Amino acid sequence: MPKDAAVEEFAGLVRALKARDGRSYEALGRRLSVSASTLHRYCSGATVPEEFAVVDRLALLCEVDEEERRALEAAWTEADRARRRAASPAPTPVPAVSAAPEANPEPSAPEPGPGPAPDPSAADLSAPEAPRARPRRGVPAPLFVVAVALVVLALAAALLGHRTHTESAAPLPFTWSIGSQLWEGGCAHTYLVDRAPRAVAPPPVTADSGEWAGTHGAVHGGEALVRITVQGRSPSDAVVLHALHVRVVDRAAPLPWNAYRMDNGCGGAVTPRHFAVNLDRPRPLARPVDGLDASGAEVRKIPAVSFPYKVTSSDPEELLVSARTVGCDCRWYLELEWSAGGRTGTVRITDGGKPFRTSGTRGRPTYVHDSAEGRWITDPDSGKTRVTDK
Repeated sequence: MPKDAAVEEFAGLVRALKARDGRSYEALGRRLSVSASTLHRYCSGATVPEEFAVVDRLALLCEVDEEERRALEAAWTEADRARRRAASPAPTPVPAVSAAPEANPEPSAPEPGPGPAPDPSAADLSAPEAPRARPRRGVPAPLFVVAVALVVLALAAALLGHRTHTESAAPLPFTWSIGSQLWEGGCAHTYLVDRAPRAVAPPPVTADSGEWAGTHGAVHGGEALVRITVQGRSPSDAVVLHALHVRVVDRAAPLPWNAYRMDNGCGGAVTPRHFAVNLDRPRPLARPVDGLDASGAEVRKIPAVSFPYKVTSSDPEELLVSARTVGCDCRWYLELEWSAGGRTGTVRITDGGKPFRTSGTRGRPTYVHDSAEGRWITDPDSGKTRVTDK
């Protein structure tokens, strides 16, 4: 039998993403946590993923934009409905007992009033069922059963999609924004850049770090700091934040690029509270860490954010994430669980629709900028012989 058109369309989109990625079924399957054969069945249309999550990971891995991702999710939803229809048992056929009387209809007559019960022994077992046993109006019984089944399946699929992506069904009860080009203490950070020192511009001021990184194709080296600002839309109706999850969509060997430090060392009196993420773990967690304030005579602890946590329009919150790695070039994103007014959902936190990216710097040539000489020089703390760029 030919495949459902919705399944074919979805399979074509998955094949296109697989071709865009360029990896083998086995290599790509490992990154998606599915077997090579399962991924092949998705691409061929032999089966449809039971959840959108695996397709979402593939979309992130291929760095699709938000519009393409929504189209992919819509195609999966239709294909999933087709899969569920195919998996549902066919309704039991009902004999077409009305065929005989419809072929030779009798003249209409008033319905008889109550009378004596007929003698069962005298009944003609070959005669069709009395007209009153047939539905007088509406669709025939078998079609009615099918219609009900389709409605139930459609509602189930809609609820499944709503549970996975609540935020796409209606406006969120809060706003959120991110900062992804932050430096520790406002001055300490390392970027990996695939350029020789002579082709790298001097360190920018922190406010221009995003433009500098974009111009140089820079990747966060060793650590990425991400600040998430969450604010409710109402001063009285609180939004409850329940958890922050880390999702790694791709791991590769650390980039073989040069490392450029934005400072020669700096520090501050305040260490902000944050969530520490070790990207080298198989399943990284966002671990809450206390902050420290040493600006006064005594060092004061700043308690870490503890979930569940409430925000309103008059009481927003900043969630700072410090994601570190030594041994991988990792692409990752965050998921923030929330609830408000009887609704629940999960917001996916990305870097403008793309995964965040952090790569280890161990063993890489490291440079600092000598403002007096106006050039990048080998970091004197790296243990290497000092050289200047010629």
